[in-house]
Amino acid sequence: MKKLTKSYLDELTYEIIGAAIEVHKEMGPGLLESVYEECLLHELQLKGLNAKSQQAVPVVYKGTQLDAFFKYDILVEDCIIIELKAVIDMIPLFDAQIISYAKLLKVPKSILINFKCTNIFKEGQKTFVNEYFQNLPD
Repeated sequence: MKKLTKSYLDELTYEIIGAAIEVHKEMGPGLLESVYEECLLHELQLKGLNAKSQQAVPVVYKGTQLDAFFKYDILVEDCIIIELKAVIDMIPLFDAQIISYAKLLKVPKSILINFKCTNIFKEGQKTFVNEYFQNLPD
């Protein structure tokens, strides 16, 4: 992994969204989220990126790991979390979900991608940054 900077994360975001566009172009809308997850994971790995999926998101409270059970969809290069959807309507709960995962995992950036759309770039993705991103060098 390269040095963690805002510009590196922006470049990585561009690659991730490009990979999602490629999957959407190849597979089209209307499939289950799990299909898109496997395809995107494969596409990211084809690009030489370290990507893992369906790992537990730990919840630590006052030094104790709790039994809360959350799993993220995809984590790329241990610094960008991706949450995938294949739904007609995006709801605020999805934003809260990915923002929570990023905070709990202490990663600076997250991307919410909805494959049930016409155009991933224009309407099918939403990027979030947090305090970890703000504290990185440019």
